[in-house]
Amino acid sequence: MHEFFASGRAADAVLCVLAVEAIWLIARGNSWRDVVPALLPAVLMIVAVRAALTGAPWPWVSIPLALAFPVHIYDLYRRGMLSRKNASSASTPSDHGEK
Repeated sequence: MHEFFASGRAADAVLCVLAVEAIWLIARGNSWRDVVPALLPAVLMIVAVRAALTGAPWPWVSIPLALAFPVHIYDLYRRGMLSRKNASSASTPSDHGEK
């Protein structure tokens, strides 16, 4: 088990699962333009984990981690989840079917 993590194969397995998820989402009719921004932050974080597990130089850990956040923010912005309108209306009872 130690070798599975130390070699980075555990991270490779997670990356494979993310690839399968992307294929599944696209096969269900989602646009790749929607799927890629949604999954890319996870891919970047797992690439950083793999680099850390295998003892790669620090830029291979820090750069993917640093890129994951702006990609995540872009995805939230693209989905309209950062606007004040959505934030204030999300807490109203009418949105949840309550009276």
